[in-house]
Amino acid sequence: MVELAGIIILGIIAQWVAWRFKLPAILPLILIGLLVGPIATLYTEDGGKLIEPIWNGKKGLFPGEGLYYFVSLAISIILFEGGLTLKRAEIKNVGPVITKLITVGTVVTFFGAGVAAHYIFELTWQISFLFSALIIVTGPTVITPILRNIPLKKDVSAVLKWEGILIDPIGALVAVLVFEFISVGEGQAFTKTALIEFGKILLFGTTFGFTFAHALGFVIKKNLVPHYLLNVVSLSVVLLVYVESDVFAHESGLLAVVVMGMVMGNMNLPNLKELLYFKESLSVLLISILFILLAANINISDLELIFNWNTAILFAVVVFVIRPLGVFLSSMGSDLKLNEKLFIGWVGPRGIVAAGIASLFGSKLLSKGEPGAEYITPLVFMIVLGTVLLNATTARFVAKIVGVFLKKSEGVLIIGASKVSRLIGNYLKNNNRHVVLIDNNQANIEKAQRLGLEAMTADIFSDSLTDNIELNDMGFLLALTGNSDINEFAIEKFQRQFGENGAFRLVNSDEMNDPNNNPKEGLFSHTDDFIKLIEVVRKYPAIQEIDLRDKPHYDDLIDLAKKDSEIIPVFTKAPTGVIDIIPANSKDFSPNGDGYKLVYMGKTIDID
Repeated sequence: MVELAGIIILGIIAQWVAWRFKLPAILPLILIGLLVGPIATLYTEDGGKLIEPIWNGKKGLFPGEGLYYFVSLAISIILFEGGLTLKRAEIKNVGPVITKLITVGTVVTFFGAGVAAHYIFELTWQISFLFSALIIVTGPTVITPILRNIPLKKDVSAVLKWEGILIDPIGALVAVLVFEFISVGEGQAFTKTALIEFGKILLFGTTFGFTFAHALGFVIKKNLVPHYLLNVVSLSVVLLVYVESDVFAHESGLLAVVVMGMVMGNMNLPNLKELLYFKESLSVLLISILFILLAANINISDLELIFNWNTAILFAVVVFVIRPLGVFLSSMGSDLKLNEKLFIGWVGPRGIVAAGIASLFGSKLLSKGEPGAEYITPLVFMIVLGTVLLNATTARFVAKIVGVFLKKSEGVLIIGASKVSRLIGNYLKNNNRHVVLIDNNQANIEKAQRLGLEAMTADIFSDSLTDNIELNDMGFLLALTGNSDINEFAIEKFQRQFGENGAFRLVNSDEMNDPNNNPKEGLFSHTDDFIKLIEVVRKYPAIQEIDLRDKPHYDDLIDLAKKDSEIIPVFTKAPTGVIDIIPANSKDFSPNGDGYKLVYMGKTIDID
């Protein structure tokens, strides 16, 4: 009981440490597992582990093959959740570089790492290619924490983000297929019988996954299950698919749940997002328990097995040769610059799925007596820990060295996607600013997207925005909703992360009527609240510009705007094209030379 409770407590502590220090969670989880597992044998009085996953006659959590069953079911849930994130539309729209990274890059890693493992460690071709299949996967859980606080160009962060999301289930699928191709032959994987068995696995895995995905989708659409039972019913169906598929074709369960997740992820299900949130929460708990158990289950002899120069050589080949080669081949003919390719080639940490499946497959093949199977788990853990440590400690430094680190964040994040926000966002976009609109109103988001604006449905009260690496170049924050409480909350919560160069909000009705109570983050002027902006935009749905002669001319225009309710100044535009936001204390601006413009909403200004 103490061991089981300790694993859950340590797992959640590791997750918190990862969040607090912005690290991939897999790093503290595996390190804790090693400390209470194999490393503990070096400092405990009896020479035993603090946590023993398998019962050894004296102590242990899982008797017999209990750990194997737990790992199998946990991995099936994690892979199903990964499959839910894979969308056909995303593959079509992410661009040729990302498409090639998950195809050409996967092929380069698979064959390159397989050949390297075969000749460096003299492993069989089967084990070598299983190892290479396992290290294909990067995954968003390791990429996001590393890049979260590195301001990068949008294209670079988008490539790394989408590669991690899309390659997760694809890499898992390749690993599952390679493992099953090995296991069906019992060491004779190229015989006719083995090929027939492999075909059965493909048939039953895809059939069960496809069929049950549509069956569960039908149940969800027809509301045949009450809402409060929906998540647990979905979980039970995933486990059912895994077990039943495995009964009909041994080792086909993992393939079935990956296919099921992919199919359901591309259905138009009303509660898919809620289902995904539940699976993500469950995956966090399972991952916390799973990786402490898996790391603790490693023995000192396993670590000694790879404690040699061959391991360092293999790691160097994977990191410094295979990854950059895959990136450069995938980005040939693209708009990516050399420095951007170098950075993407440097950042390639392996993820949770790789380590989890490696432990599962390694133990299975070891029990079957497959030659070289004892190398699978420690080698993959070495690649995972090494790449995460390397990228977590050097990514920011390398970004600065190669020149992809943004010294100043010029992007503009707009809270709210109303007609006012869309008009302002469209003007900024047309003037070469990276603009992102967020709103929890899907209709507003769709209208913004039809205008060609980058917009996303988001709840500012959740933490999901702070994890979005595509917002790394945001330096200005504009809170433009009709709710003053939301605007104030947005400034308070996101000012440090997204508003380093300026965070502004609309004034509320009380502040508008009291010029002396105007907040320092007030936007445009103390006479312009959301209602006034909406009325002006409804009547004059355009943004206009007027040339500024000098400071007195600017002051006269501002005074005119405060008297005329149909004129609202929003920006000043320099001759270089640089746009500055007009705050409530708008008289502080002073044109420095010719060519400045006042940008405003409303009727045409007639003034000399």
